Amino acid sequence: MTQEALQHSEPRDVDVAICGAGPVGLALAAFLVRRGVAGKRIALVDGKSLGQAISDPRSIALSWGSVGLLQEVGAWPLAATPIHEIHVSRRGQLGRSLMDRSEHDVPALGYVTRYGAVVDALARGCDAAGVEVLRPARVQALEERADGALLTLDDGRALRAQVAVQAEGGIFGEQEGRARSRDYEQTAIIARVSAALPIPHRAFERFTDEGPLALLPEDGADGHQYALVWCVRPERAPDILALGDAGFLAQLGDAFGSRLGAFTAVSPRVSFPLGLNAEPRATVRTVAIGNAAQTLHPVAGQGLNLGLRDAAVLARQLARSVDSAALGRFLEERDGDRRLTIGLTDTMARAFTGTGPLQSLLGLGLATLDLARPARMLLADLMMFGRR
Repeated sequence: MTQEALQHSEPRDVDVAICGAGPVGLALAAFLVRRGVAGKRIALVDGKSLGQAISDPRSIALSWGSVGLLQEVGAWPLAATPIHEIHVSRRGQLGRSLMDRSEHDVPALGYVTRYGAVVDALARGCDAAGVEVLRPARVQALEERADGALLTLDDGRALRAQVAVQAEGGIFGEQEGRARSRDYEQTAIIARVSAALPIPHRAFERFTDEGPLALLPEDGADGHQYALVWCVRPERAPDILALGDAGFLAQLGDAFGSRLGAFTAVSPRVSFPLGLNAEPRATVRTVAIGNAAQTLHPVAGQGLNLGLRDAAVLARQLARSVDSAALGRFLEERDGDRRLTIGLTDTMARAFTGTGPLQSLLGLGLATLDLARPARMLLADLMMFGRR
């Protein structure tokens, strides 16, 4: 069909149009199908080709609860490294806490996998169910009408949906430049690293004066053993990124300590500024979920897990009725989990950053947490499942 014909074609009618075909958007489509919505009544729109999305090498952490959600829609198992233990500490202070899978009777507290692997598994399920994915395409305009939401794409096609969902992407493409409601004054440096004395299946959350430093165990094809998320002051990030491999590994070793011996290799590095945006948006015909609704600090790796829970609940509500009442029920049901998860990660990112006597108390608090099994169990449960 020519571009001119596309521009004059009638809008395709669907029940739900999902803007953003990353893990959360695809999961929403898969959950809708599982709950009885016909695949042909769902449309996904994404600016990337499927090949681009599948080849995305970013590492992501899936909680045990998220694994259960992926199992529901046939997107698990997939290639992933299990996390058996999580070691939490404060640099320069006594005290630490260790969370272990054995206390919770689960095979793993979570798993580390690649973004592209999750997209691939979910995309195959959606394709088998007949869900149409319009890609690469972007939503150029959205107009709410009495009979639905009209979405006009940049290639001239149009969708008329009862409900439009913004998932991992802005309906008008503005999500990348969206103002952060709160700035952490931290930049995250992302890489993969190897260590001389790795501890299999143990993840580390190490709080430093500048921000958290996380190491996630990963049996990657590139041979590196850990996915690194290192939060530093914005003014320091360019200098760290400009270092050669040896200089970078030396700086990392100074920040992390000697628990894994010397760091021996590192992949190319990237960075991005950190901020909190946690303002859920909804109208009569639209709602935001996942990263489109809340952008969290990466501490504890809760962003994607929160988004998958969004998708599961929204699908359940839309399966009852595809209307504004469903969106209202969704917002009400998700409010408690969202507030608790956002508040917990925000507090962790801020409280353990900086210097002074408070940090000694926080270090002591980690030691107390390790001795107080009920409190440690509760925290791990929140990390695995959110508020239940």
